[in-house]
Amino acid sequence: MFGLIGHSTSFDDARRKAMELGYDHIAEGDMDVWCSAPPQLVEHVEVVSAVGKSIEGAYIDSCFVPEMLSRFKTARRKVLNAMELAQKKGINITALGGFTSIIFENFNLLQHQHVRRTTLNWERFTTGNTHTAWVICRQLEINAPLIGIDLKKARVAVVGATGDIGSAVCRWLCERTDVAELLLVARQQQPLLDLQRSLGGGKILTLSEALPQADAVVWVASMPRTLEIDSSKLRNPCLMIDGGYPKNLDTKFSGSGVHVLKGGIVQFFNDIGWNMMQLAEMENPHREMFACFAEAMLLEFENCHTNFSWGRNNITLEKMDFIGEASKRHGFSTLNLKSKIQAAAA
Repeated sequence: MFGLIGHSTSFDDARRKAMELGYDHIAEGDMDVWCSAPPQLVEHVEVVSAVGKSIEGAYIDSCFVPEMLSRFKTARRKVLNAMELAQKKGINITALGGFTSIIFENFNLLQHQHVRRTTLNWERFTTGNTHTAWVICRQLEINAPLIGIDLKKARVAVVGATGDIGSAVCRWLCERTDVAELLLVARQQQPLLDLQRSLGGGKILTLSEALPQADAVVWVASMPRTLEIDSSKLRNPCLMIDGGYPKNLDTKFSGSGVHVLKGGIVQFFNDIGWNMMQLAEMENPHREMFACFAEAMLLEFENCHTNFSWGRNNITLEKMDFIGEASKRHGFSTLNLKSKIQAAAA
C-alpha cells in the first residue's frame, strides 16, 4: 500500500473541507484547536496502472495549514504525527507532499525518529523530489519548443538552484538537455559556487540579473509575496515553470509572450476515484496530482519500498531515469501548455 501525506492550502479551506468530510468538531475550532488536532486518514483508493497492475493507497491529512509555519514546534509535530500514523497503518511507502517535505528537510526531522512509542522507519517515506525534478525537466523540454524556444540556443535560469530539486534539474539540463547557457540563482553564494564547480559550468547571477536574460525560468523556490517584477523586461517568448510551493507565479507574471506553467504536476491516463486532489485545488482532480505524490504510487507499482528521495542533493540522473521510465510505463504524463495554446488560437 502507498500513502500520501498532505494538507489544505489555507486555514479557511481546511475548515471547509473538514466540514465536508464530517469532522465538525475540528472544522468549528479555532487555530489552537487545529494545532492540537491529530492527523486523519481520510480516504482509501485503488489505482490500476496502464499496464494493468492494481495497488491500494491511503491519503492522510496532517491537519497542518500554512498559517502554522511560524509555529516551529507545531509544524514539526504535525509532520511527525502524520508519519507515525502512516507507519502504524502498515503503509509500505508514503510521500510527503506540499509543505510537509519542506518542514521535514528545513527543520531537520531526521533528529526526531522516535514519536511517542513508535520508532519511525525512514525506509517507508520519500519526499518525491526525484520524480518532481524529472517531471520539471520534461516539462521544459516538451513545452519550450511549443512556444518557439530552441533549448540548444536558449538561456535557462534555475531559481533555487542549490536546493534538492533545483540541483537535480541543473544536472539534468547540463548533461541531458544541453541548454546553451544555464543561469544559477539562489540566496547563498557559497552553495552556488559549490554547485557551479560540481556542474563544471553555469553562470551565477542574481534574480534581477537573470530574469531579463532568460528564455526559460524554472522556479523551484517559493516566490516572496512582496516581490515585484516588470514583465515588460522579460524575453518574448518566455516560459516560466512554477515548480515551487505554493504555486503563485501566475499572479506575478502576465503579458504577451509570457507563458506560465504549473511545474511538477502530472496527469494519470485514467480517472482515479478519489477526492484528495480537490484539497490541492487541481484543475482536473481525478487525474492530476503532484509529482511527489505520484512517486509513492510508482514505487508501489514497482515494488520498490525504499526512501527513494531522501536528504539534500542526493538525486542522481540514474534515479531520475528509473522513476521517469516508470512514470511513463504506468500511465503518467506531464502537465503541458499545448491545450492552453490551442485554446487561445481557436
